Amino acid sequence: MGSRQVSQSWQGMRITVAGLGVSGISAARALAGLGAVVTVVDGGDSATHRERAAQLAEEGISVRLGDAETLPEGTALVVTSPGWKPDSPLFAAAAEAGVDVVGDVEIAWRLRGEKAAPWLAITGTNGKTTTTQMLASILRAAGLRTAAVGNIGTPIIDVVLGEETYDVLAVELSSYQLHWAPSLRAHSAAVLNLAPDHLDWHGSMAAYAADKGRIYEGNTVACVYNVADPATEDLVREADVEEGCRAIGFTLGSPGPSQLGVVDGILVDRAFVANRQKNAQELAEVADVNPPAPHNIANALAAAALARAFGVEPKAVRDGLRAFRPDAHRIAHVADVDSVAYVDDSKATNTHAAEASLAAYEPIVWIAGGLAKGASFDELVQRSAKRLRGVVLIGAERHLIAEALARHAPEVPVVDVERTDTGAMSEAVRAAAGLAKPGDTVLLAPACASMDMFTNYNKRGEAFAEAVRELAAERA
Repeated sequence: MGSRQVSQSWQGMRITVAGLGVSGISAARALAGLGAVVTVVDGGDSATHRERAAQLAEEGISVRLGDAETLPEGTALVVTSPGWKPDSPLFAAAAEAGVDVVGDVEIAWRLRGEKAAPWLAITGTNGKTTTTQMLASILRAAGLRTAAVGNIGTPIIDVVLGEETYDVLAVELSSYQLHWAPSLRAHSAAVLNLAPDHLDWHGSMAAYAADKGRIYEGNTVACVYNVADPATEDLVREADVEEGCRAIGFTLGSPGPSQLGVVDGILVDRAFVANRQKNAQELAEVADVNPPAPHNIANALAAAALARAFGVEPKAVRDGLRAFRPDAHRIAHVADVDSVAYVDDSKATNTHAAEASLAAYEPIVWIAGGLAKGASFDELVQRSAKRLRGVVLIGAERHLIAEALARHAPEVPVVDVERTDTGAMSEAVRAAAGLAKPGDTVLLAPACASMDMFTNYNKRGEAFAEAVRELAAERA
């Protein structure tokens, strides 16, 4: 699977790479290494941009800063970083010149060697990273050489062209990446869920769903969908798959034939068993899933379905789930203080993720707010109101959540934290402690992006954890 297996059709091709980020630099270096004449374009011109440009220049790669709209003369292919919008002027210029635009995932797919590892691919509005990491843990437990790649970890082009060989890859793919990857054909794939997100990029919910659905195109063994989210099954129906590829559902309820589900605290498989009309295979216990919140059990079932589609034995599913440890800031228990649990789910940056998080606990003092990204909070509040002991609001657009609470949960006490400096989270945690009673959970599930107050959701989660530790030290 190393670079020596790749054909030399890139020799002399003039390629423009859009974006000087991690994936853009990875694509530029890989293509230049294959003999292409590469120019990187980026609208930025900061010290960081210039430093990166100087490094690439030493490797013979041209970089044009401060102009992301003009197509370099002679360009035969544009390779874009995932975040660039489809209506970017550079792409309009490419279309006018009859030049294709693809992403780094598409390039990685084209660069695979003859003995390349098959891809088990995962997308969805929420849960992608956790499910991909769970899948990789299960595959490793089965003795397979694998890596969790794509939208996480090492750029996928680097993995494809690296010297290390793999039996199978667990590949997380965003809607952006799928939009720019027309040739991708996975062994099996899953769409975990669909909820409005990134609509400013895609233009509509229909376009967003269509890009997610591309992950099913050309699947050979299984298209895994969420029984509780019919839109994911609709995408399977619309996909053009290989003959014999099956639709496999996952559910938190009792599974029907060709589904994985839960029976009496046991994760069971009625899809990859003989006589699935009558038989079921025990895979693991709910207690083997860390943490055993409902949406995380759904993630585990999706990962198990993809692993089973690849022929993994039941014991490896159980062992892989037991070995898995979630990343930080994903429904992470920080501490118990005065018999109140404090849970960090800073990664819940949209309403769909926050709703899943809120469904895992009761009663809750909810810390929420930040940048809403155009979201509405009415449905979230309506569905979660009965679980709420109280709410503490932070961030630039907290008023939107306050208004939804006033409409749909007027009896729930709300504390509004106006300050936006570094001490705001400490104030929020103390306010939550004042509302909570023994047995409650104080849950940071903001339903919003973090960049109004924090560098990213990780920093927001770290601030929450630090504030909880300070509270615990005071109460000790």
